Amino acid sequence: MITPQNVLRHELIGMDILVSGAANPDQRGLSGRVIDETKNLLVIETQKGVRRIQKMHSIFRVRLQGGEIVEIDGSVMVLAPEKRINLHEKKRIP
Repeated sequence: MITPQNVLRHELIGMDILVSGAANPDQRGLSGRVIDETKNLLVIETQKGVRRIQKMHSIFRVRLQGGEIVEIDGSVMVLAPEKRINLHEKKRIP
């Protein structure tokens, strides 16, 4: 089960997400579903089309399965998804 404590160790694709802060002001407030993830980007399908959001310098709010919302600093996600998922909790991810 995905909890606020282990959300970074799980797959983000398919989750609902909101960009609550971003270096690019045009990206703030974008919301949608994560459809892809790379080392540096989240690809989000919004009502206005597909948008690529840089992880670094962004803050995301993710809705978990139970409806709980978790805020994530994108700089801790700047890592290939397969490597981020395999990290031990005591390492880089708080």
